[in-house]
Amino acid sequence: MGEDDVPNYFAVFNEIGIIAQLARAAMEDQLPDGMILPHFSVLNHLIRVRDGQTPLVLARAFQVPKTSMTHTLAGLGRRGLIEMRANPSDARSKCVWITVAGRRLRNQAIADLVEAFEPVATRFSKERAEAMLPELRALRKIMDAARD
Repeated sequence: MGEDDVPNYFAVFNEIGIIAQLARAAMEDQLPDGMILPHFSVLNHLIRVRDGQTPLVLARAFQVPKTSMTHTLAGLGRRGLIEMRANPSDARSKCVWITVAGRRLRNQAIADLVEAFEPVATRFSKERAEAMLPELRALRKIMDAARD
């Protein structure tokens, strides 16, 4: 990559960062009282990737300290949205499993985003959004591989 390319890559990541901040605020407005985006993100991850992961694996996936992940999981556990079970591979650790209530809450939270997405959908078609997904996924995969 040449030095002249840096401003373009910076502009892409700057736009992504701004969009992420706006999306976070819009999503948190729709979450049930007491829930924050990290709670929802863990539930979504457990469904999208798989549940039964250790808190350490989740902390690495979210690139947060294990103590932060433990705090997030405790909040989800108090609400009955996840269960901590003994790790079948290593009895010294626990694994995180999403509960039926956790799946229900995650799915309802997504359904409730209609209100947040409506202003975007009126000016940004479903087809445009679908067309962006392959490029965004490709960028995510490159960045995900680079952090490992």
